[in-house]
Amino acid sequence: MGEKDISEKLLADYEDVFADIVNVLLFHGEKRVIPSSLQSTENRSHYKADDSKLHEQERDILKAWTDGHIRIALIGLEDQTIPDAKMPVRIFGYEGANYRSQLNNQTIIPVVSLVLYFGTKRHWHKPRNLKALLNIPEGLEHYINDCHIHVFEIAWLPDEQINQFESDFGIVARYFSELRKNKNYIPDDTRTIRHVDEVLKLLAVMSGDHRYENLLAPTESKKEVTTMCSVAQRLEDQGIKKGIEKGIEKGRTELLVSLCRTGDISIEIAAREMHISVAEFQKYLNGEIPE
Repeated sequence: MGEKDISEKLLADYEDVFADIVNVLLFHGEKRVIPSSLQSTENRSHYKADDSKLHEQERDILKAWTDGHIRIALIGLEDQTIPDAKMPVRIFGYEGANYRSQLNNQTIIPVVSLVLYFGTKRHWHKPRNLKALLNIPEGLEHYINDCHIHVFEIAWLPDEQINQFESDFGIVARYFSELRKNKNYIPDDTRTIRHVDEVLKLLAVMSGDHRYENLLAPTESKKEVTTMCSVAQRLEDQGIKKGIEKGIEKGRTELLVSLCRTGDISIEIAAREMHISVAEFQKYLNGEIPE
C-alpha cells in the first residue's frame, strides 16, 4: 500500500489518536495508554538479503509506550486497504528488527504490531500467521517458529466498539463502517474533526475517493470544514459547481455548432474557439460526438 505514503503525516502519528486506537482495540476502551506516555521512535530498520546488499524496511508508525521514563513496550501500526498474503512475513521482519535493536539493552521490552485493515468490500481473507504460508516438510512442524498477525477490520468493528473511540479515529471508523453498508453513503457525522488535513488524506487514500484530496488544495478554504457533515456539503458544492461549468461548456459547444451549420461562422473559427482541430470539430457537425 505504497500510495498511503503521500500523506506527510499519518493521522495515527498524533499521540491522541494513537493512544485512542490502542486503548479501544487492545484494552476494550480502558484508558491504559495516555498520549503523554508515547514517544515516537525510529521506524526504519535494515537487513541483508540473499543478494548480500543492505536493504531498508520501514514500518508505518512505531511508538514507544513509556511509564514516565521507562519504556514498557514498542507498538507498531500498519495500514492496509487490501489483504496482503505476505503480511505475516512483513510483521515477522519488523518485530525481529525491533527486538534485535534491543540486544545491548539490559531489559528487552515486548513488541506489539496491529494491522488496521480499511477494506469495505470483503473481509481479510489472507493468512494471519507465518506457518500458513510455508510448505513445511514432515517432522519439522514443531521446530518452525510461527508469527501471528493481529488484523483489525475497521469497517466491520461493532458499533459499540466504534463508539468507544474519542479521537478523530472514531470519525474515520464510523465512515468506513457506513461505507461498507452503503457504497453511496453521504457522511453525516457531526463530531468536530481535530486533525482535518490528516483525516481527509486518510479518507482519500484508504477509500480511493480522491474528492477528499481536492478539499486539501491550496485554493480551497478549510475553515468551514470542521465535521464530516461540512465535508459532505463541500463535496456537494463542488459537484454542483462542476455541473454548472459542464452545462455552460455544453451550451457553448451547441451554439458554435449551430452557427457553423448556418454559415454564420467558419469551421476554422469554431474549432479555434473550442481549442480543437478542424477535423475534431467536424465530428460534432457530423453528429459523431454528442453536442
